[in-house]
Amino acid sequence: MKAGQDRLLQNGLAVHDRIPAPASWRIALPHSAAAVPVARALVRTALAELEHPADGDTAELLTAELVANAVEHTSGGSPIELVVELLPSGCQVEVHDPDPSPPGDLTRPDKEPPDPWQEHGRGLLLIRALSSSCGHRPTGSGKAVWFRLPAVPAPRRSPE
Repeated sequence: MKAGQDRLLQNGLAVHDRIPAPASWRIALPHSAAAVPVARALVRTALAELEHPADGDTAELLTAELVANAVEHTSGGSPIELVVELLPSGCQVEVHDPDPSPPGDLTRPDKEPPDPWQEHGRGLLLIRALSSSCGHRPTGSGKAVWFRLPAVPAPRRSPE
């Protein structure tokens, strides 16, 4: 094996010698539906370019839900902000918006499941179900709603 690539542990699991270095981004997004694909692309690119071990598909989906909720449920006077933090243990994504009100039932389950015939009402459920943790906190100009995803172990490689 080459230095700096995968090594085998005694139990046979492949792990990366290289631990991803912490990195973070903060970007203002327009308070419009156009912010959703931009946010998804930023998260996808950040995870791919840094070869970060968090689940990129889940990160994109949950980021889209956070941004869409911020656009739909807050007034459009000021931009929203996307903050992406990549850590060796996983990633955290936050969306800052100007409304200080907590986001529905993000941290506690709804009393009733979403209506399967309605187009809306599943975003917070997805965030709760697919993230390792999620929540919200007040900021000086509103609130930040966030989720975390753990680093996913690299797939096992067959010995050569």
